[in-house]
Amino acid sequence: YLVEAHSWSGQYTEGVPFVVRVFRYFRFFCTACGKKTPADTLAPVCGCGGLFELDFKSPKWDDAKIDQKCWSIFRYRDFMAVDGDAWQSVSLGEGMTPLVELEPGLYVKVDYAMPTLSFKDRGAATLVAHMKAIGVKSCVQDSSGNAGNAVAAYCARAGIQCEIYVPEGTSPKKITMIEAHGAKVHVIPGSRDHCADVCRARVREEGIYYANHVVNPFFYEGMKAYIYEVYEELGRIPEHVVLPVGNGTLFIGAVKALEHLLESGAIDHFPKIVALQSEYCDPLLKARELGLDAPVSIDVKPTIAEGIAIGKPLRGSELLEMMKKHDITVVAAPEDKILAARAKIARAGLYIEHTTAANFAAWDHYCELYGPSTDVLITLCGAGIKS
Repeated sequence: YLVEAHSWSGQYTEGVPFVVRVFRYFRFFCTACGKKTPADTLAPVCGCGGLFELDFKSPKWDDAKIDQKCWSIFRYRDFMAVDGDAWQSVSLGEGMTPLVELEPGLYVKVDYAMPTLSFKDRGAATLVAHMKAIGVKSCVQDSSGNAGNAVAAYCARAGIQCEIYVPEGTSPKKITMIEAHGAKVHVIPGSRDHCADVCRARVREEGIYYANHVVNPFFYEGMKAYIYEVYEELGRIPEHVVLPVGNGTLFIGAVKALEHLLESGAIDHFPKIVALQSEYCDPLLKARELGLDAPVSIDVKPTIAEGIAIGKPLRGSELLEMMKKHDITVVAAPEDKILAARAKIARAGLYIEHTTAANFAAWDHYCELYGPSTDVLITLCGAGIKS
């Protein structure tokens, strides 16, 4: 923690009261060389090129520490790396989405019921709150659509200039939403991975802030709230948790939160996590099958599950380490089953985008491979109107 004290007059005068602010002070550590760096750095990665991780450990879970007067993910801010009170002027009421038992033992979290119609709002809120706290004025980001839209919206709220890079083939409706928030959109020919390369080249050349949901650890702090909300709503965690994995932002946030609840004694065992990838883009699935510690190099085929079409996940080794640690099963979402799954869920009253439908196609495939299961949690990551 840091403490600042200021007199009303701006200088010390005996007998004049001081204003005292106490706020958290965070540091990054490099996952490659271990060097520690103040978290107010504008650099996206360590000087050695290694990715940053937050040097932060959540305090023990305690229901009494939930801010019941706050109706957003920031009700859990005591358990997240949130610096200062910048979040108050950034939050759009993200999180706290309905948890619906769609059929006996099948729980869906209606995460598209958020300001930008996707689950990425949780991470965008904490990342942009951090950006505002350290004085960022402009930024760039690359995305397949949902994260870009979320960052654009929260930057608009925070008064931060924003440019978003998206790959060709991104849903025009997502691009329209991003532009509506005042962000400039760059549509880059080629794959999602190439789009990221182009954006990162600009970051290196110009030194502009990289508000990336994969690189910046503050994004994962918001994603932890997905699990915290479910725990608060149900009083437990379902036995199975289905998580889509492209770059793995939800996956990493959820695993961190589950580890926190387990270490705190709030839950007595780790749930069975079913991670999914598109059968046309599965570098992590193939790595798990081969017992490797790094993603497999693959030829990415076009998939309608655009949100998880990541051939080179930047934190691939970290994802695989988590999968190994918790014996996580990775399955493919059959491409020819995605639209049928979408139609089935729509008939139940919930209109979801294609990548969300891949969650259900993958869960059905998991049950085919390992036998029928129940008590499962699936996120409805994006609204169907975006597809």
